[in-house]
This record gives sequence, C-alpha cells and structure tokens, in this order.
Amino acid sequence: MTIDDTKRRFRDAMACLPAAVNIITTDGPSGRCGITASAVCSVTDAPPTMLVCINQASYVHDVLHHNRNVCINVLAAECQDVARDFAGMTACSMDERFARHAWTIGHQSAPVLSHAIASLEGEIVDLKSVGSHSVMFVEIGRISTRSEGDGLIYFGRQFHRLVRPETTAQSVVASAAR
Repeated sequence: MTIDDTKRRFRDAMACLPAAVNIITTDGPSGRCGITASAVCSVTDAPPTMLVCINQASYVHDVLHHNRNVCINVLAAECQDVARDFAGMTACSMDERFARHAWTIGHQSAPVLSHAIASLEGEIVDLKSVGSHSVMFVEIGRISTRSEGDGLIYFGRQFHRLVRPETTAQSVVASAAR
C-alpha cells in the first residue's frame, strides 16, 4: 500500500467518526480569525483544558498561536451556515464570515458566537507538533452553555443534526430513583 493509499484510507476511516462541529476564534495583535474544527476534545477538568488540532499550513494556525486567546464555540444544529463559512466552503473573506453572523466580544477578546450551544474561552498554554498539525492545549477560563437547541455533528463528510433528548420532570424522577 502506498503512502497516498494509507492517507486516503485513514481519511475514509475518520469520516466514520462522528464529531462535534466547533468554530475556534481569536482576536488580538495578530488579528481576528476563526476556523471550523472537529478535532476538539476535553483533556481534563482540573484545570479545565481542551485540545484543538489545527493544520500548520493554515494561516489561522499562526494567528491562534501568536494571539494565544481563543474561544471554542460549540455549534448548534442551526449553525451549519456558520460552519460552512469558517470551513472555507463559501467565498467569504474572514471579515465577511464574522459580519454574516452574530458575535459578542469574549472575556479575553476572542469572538463568541451568540447562537453557540457552548462557548469555552481560554488561553493556549501548550502546543505540540504532530505531523502536519499542531495540538493546542487550551486552559479554559470562562464557560457558557445554553440548555436548549440541538447539536451539530460531522459524519460521512456531511453535517447532521444531533437531537437533544427532552428533559421532563418524569425522566428526572426516574433517573433519581435508579
């Protein structure tokens, strides 16, 4: 098997791994930018830390690395257009990407998406190079969530709605009885 075959098979296998869709944003001395990312996960809750994997060839990589402050915006199902814009699937410039959607300025100046189901603001505290990507460790300092709205996942090279289960008084009582 050639290197290209292995790379293709790996990418095909990763298309079978459902992942949350996030917009990673920053603003600071190196500028304002954002990127759609699905290679994001929690590392630990003491201190709250996330990891974000970004291709080193992306200009967003260097801006994130130099600014250090980021917001991980976990997208709701209705935010597919935001995901497409920040993934470069549309012809929008970076300024247009931000102008097309509702943002607030976060605690450390990173843009926070108004309709995200969760926003985790923090600082890049470590960075490891692995092949073509950097693994950025983000220590989280501020968290906001909303209790309604469905999630957005990427699976089979497409966006999909992940329906949030309804919480009812009856299901809470049933859970407490177990």
